[in-house]
Amino acid sequence: MITLEDCIALCDLTAEEVAAIAEHEHLPDMVAVTLGAYLLHEQHGAQRIRDMMIDDIRAAVRRHDVAHARQLVAALRHFMIEHPGLTLRG
Repeated sequence: MITLEDCIALCDLTAEEVAAIAEHEHLPDMVAVTLGAYLLHEQHGAQRIRDMMIDDIRAAVRRHDVAHARQLVAALRHFMIEHPGLTLRG
């Protein structure tokens, strides 16, 4: 049986990046893996993932959930390193 970890390993995203997509879209992790993999192959898909992560960070800050915001920032930082053409704006 294929596991969530197997799917994450195949999708070019980290578990934290998948979790951010799942959180933003209110999806189970397995569906978020599929959405993330799809978006990475679409034009402007990486930007959409970046925007989801930024939205999640803003929501965590509004809730005063500093620990979660830090986790999300770390995931965003890694994502931005893996996709060097991205910027934090537009």
